Amino acid sequence: MRTSAIRKLGLAGLATALWLAFDAGAFAQTTLRIGIAQDPDILDPSIGRTYVGRIVFSAFCDKLFDIDEKLNIVPQLALSYETSADGKAMTIKLRPGVKFHDGEPLDAQAAKFSIERHMTLPTSFRKSELASVDHVEVVDPLTIKLVLKTPFAPLITQLTDRAGMMVSPKAAKEEGDKFGLHPICAGPYKFVERVQQDRIVFEKFADYWNKDNVFIDRIVYQPIVDATVRLANLKSGSLDLIERVLATDIKDVRSDPNLVLATAPSLGYLGLTINIANDKNKGPLSQSAKVRQALELSIDREALNQVVFNGEFTPGNQWVSPEHPYYQKAFPIPQRDVEKAKALLKEAGVTPPITVDMMVPQGSEEQAVAQVVQSMAAEAGFDLKIRTIEFATSFKDAQAGNFQIFQIDWSGRIDPDGNSYVFMHTKAPQNDGGYSNPEADKLMEDARLVNDPAQRKAIYEKLTKILLNDEPIIYLFHRKILIAHTKKLEGYRSMPDGLVRVVGLKLK
Repeated sequence: MRTSAIRKLGLAGLATALWLAFDAGAFAQTTLRIGIAQDPDILDPSIGRTYVGRIVFSAFCDKLFDIDEKLNIVPQLALSYETSADGKAMTIKLRPGVKFHDGEPLDAQAAKFSIERHMTLPTSFRKSELASVDHVEVVDPLTIKLVLKTPFAPLITQLTDRAGMMVSPKAAKEEGDKFGLHPICAGPYKFVERVQQDRIVFEKFADYWNKDNVFIDRIVYQPIVDATVRLANLKSGSLDLIERVLATDIKDVRSDPNLVLATAPSLGYLGLTINIANDKNKGPLSQSAKVRQALELSIDREALNQVVFNGEFTPGNQWVSPEHPYYQKAFPIPQRDVEKAKALLKEAGVTPPITVDMMVPQGSEEQAVAQVVQSMAAEAGFDLKIRTIEFATSFKDAQAGNFQIFQIDWSGRIDPDGNSYVFMHTKAPQNDGGYSNPEADKLMEDARLVNDPAQRKAIYEKLTKILLNDEPIIYLFHRKILIAHTKKLEGYRSMPDGLVRVVGLKLK
């Protein structure tokens, strides 16, 4: 009797255990762990200015429009847009039934608030992107009209990025300048927590407008500056996806049967921003275009590409790559000429060695680039003092003018205006070097008024001639977007902006 009872109890216990195991498996949460190369700055789409920030925004801050793999504009929070015949108004139809993470509706009033916040917030970096917008009108509950001061060719492309991100008016008003600490948007995932330099955590938003295509429950972004450590974590299974694989690790990733390498040409560049107007020490680099030209002539871009990137990237001397339709072939990449560089320094009345503070964000590739440039420049008479700094802190120093050279990556935009105006127009928000040339300003403004590609390219040709003489930024190369992920991850699409679209992703 007792044996039978124990046996029955054992079978019942086994059945319970099996049920619990099945239940746990049925309801187990899936977590996508993404390794990013830096810790982002503030998670506020009006204020943020980092590439890694844009990667994180992709998970929780939908935009009015997005792009596809071929750079076509596609609907996201908006369904359609129409530009007036005179180019001075854009009417946007919003998607019905969209909610912010706090349950508030995304209607025309909310869209108007978000765009106006981008335009008027004192610390906003979106101001220049929306500078042509005079005001926003509510046409009906799901329609807004952007009334422009002048026609603005790049406007629709601006709305595919942070300028098109919508934030909850209620949360933005309540949080004020602390909104970025508890951001509320209208994306597939909602913000849970952030531990600086450690992790940023998101959970699936149950009321997302496209929830049927969201298959992963949680996303954790982990900033890991060392690319070798990022890759080791991916191989060990501690991460599921990493961005910015080292070019020197391409063969290693491709040979691993458990990994997939996704690539795409980058829209951006790596360049040396020169502090022209904000250099407190008034060094020769800031005072003379000839000195800046000499620095450029000391650099062999192709050798740099071979040494640091195994020849995988594309050398360049403009804000768009040589493959881009707006690249100006009349101004090819200059060959290294150390003797001419020395002659220019002599013409400028400067006696070597020229000591220069060179601010470089942390990262093995970034430091390798800086060291090669340092070695090359030394032969022409430059003594570049490399100062490695935490990524987000580098932007604070840049804005404060605490640098002479700032070696910085720009992730790029689909319109050439997005790679030029914000960095080189007088007092533009990311013009950290304080460059100012009225003639260049006028050309950048004119290019915004014209839709015809041939006319715009002719304007940019004139601009290129000025900027390659003044050298506010010395462009070095254009990256290849390199993202690696486990084969367990399905549905990943390699995008030209390098951002990770999480909608549609599945983990086996």
